[in-house]
Amino acid sequence: MSTLAAAAPLSSPSPSAARIWTGRILSTLPVLFLLFDTVIKLVNIGPVTDSFRQLGYPTTLGPALGTLELILLVLYLVPRTAVLGAILWTGYLGGAIATHVRVENPLFSHVLFPVYVALLLWGGLYLREDRLRALLPLRNPARS
Repeated sequence: MSTLAAAAPLSSPSPSAARIWTGRILSTLPVLFLLFDTVIKLVNIGPVTDSFRQLGYPTTLGPALGTLELILLVLYLVPRTAVLGAILWTGYLGGAIATHVRVENPLFSHVLFPVYVALLLWGGLYLREDRLRALLPLRNPARS
């Protein structure tokens, strides 16, 4: 290999660095939304109690769910436990989907909103976590 060919990868941006930053940016939107959702449940403001009443849940449940969401956020944001956090968020968001189906809320704005959040959480994690990409390859590595 020539000296020029060996130096070329050092002068261009690393694709893995770009992928990692794209994953971080992609993860930011759902994390900010979920952090907001966590805070309003911990504070248990009026709109939270109103929505709990509309969904058929006890109005005092807000702080407990906010605490759970905070734990899940920490798990998702710590690189070592991020995959576990994403798995647990998937279960939590599945419960939100079931709730919206039960009360017959609109499909695209309410029922599928947790799916959008989960896709962003998993998409960002997939881009920034090599172990997850190795576990769930989107293409056959033998063909590459």
